Amino acid sequence: MRIRLEGNRAEIALGMLHLRDAFDVTSMSRAYPDRARPRSYRMYVTITPRKSR
Repeated sequence: MRIRLEGNRAEIALGMLHLRDAFDVTSMSRAYPDRARPRSYRMYVTITPRKSR
């Protein structure tokens, strides 16, 4: 599954922490500046469900 995170750098970092707690993050892009909103960024993350233990 591919997810798009949007926000300032702190919000994106917090979102990544939450995603890593719940899913396996297989890839992530760099933070791209958002043209429409100053000081906002977007990042694309690919995740997979965790295997049950």
